[in-house]
Amino acid sequence: TVIFTHRALRSIRLDHLGALGGGIQAEAGVACPKVARYAALNGLAGAEFLAGIPGTVGGALAMNAGCFGGETWDIVAHVLTLDRAGKTRARTREDYEIDYRRVALKHPAEEWFIGASFRLKRGVAEESRNKIIELLKRRIATQPLGEPNAGSVFRNPPGDYAARLIEACGLKGRTIGNAMISGKHANFIRSEE
Repeated sequence: TVIFTHRALRSIRLDHLGALGGGIQAEAGVACPKVARYAALNGLAGAEFLAGIPGTVGGALAMNAGCFGGETWDIVAHVLTLDRAGKTRARTREDYEIDYRRVALKHPAEEWFIGASFRLKRGVAEESRNKIIELLKRRIATQPLGEPNAGSVFRNPPGDYAARLIEACGLKGRTIGNAMISGKHANFIRSEE
C-alpha cells in the first residue's frame, strides 16, 4: 500500500524548544526541501541537508533519508504516529532502532509517521541559505536531475559507495532495454526515453 501525503498533512510551523535552539513541527506530507528553507528563513541551522532530499518528511522518517553528511533522525526531537485504529502516539528516538537508511520500532507495531518535531540550533539565516545553495549546486553538478530517473537506487555499503562499486564494474552508462545506469552518477538508473 502506498499513501500519498502531498495534498494532506502539509502543515509546518515553528516549535520553540528553548533559548539555545528551536524546532520545527512538520507533518508527513511536507517536502523535505521546504523544511530546509523554512528553517533557514527562521534563523535555525542543521536542516540544510534536507534541501537535497526530493521526498517528504514521512518518507525521510521511514528510511532515515540523508545526504551530504546529514541524516533525518540526527535532528528528530520526536515523531507523531498513527495506527490502524486511528490512535496517535508521540514517540522519541529511544522508541526506534535507527541505522543507515533503516528505522524500526523496537517493539514492532503497525504505525505510520504523520509528523515530526525537528530540533535545530540557532543560526544565521543568510548562512543557512548560502549552505542550501551550495548543497543544491553540488547535487546538480553530480546527479542526473534533468533526466527521468529512479533516484539514488542502492544503499552504500559500510566504508564505500555504491556508485564507485558500480563504476568499478564497468557498468556506468550501461543500457538494458530502456533503463540506463546514468553516465553522470552510477547509483542512478534513468530512462532512455
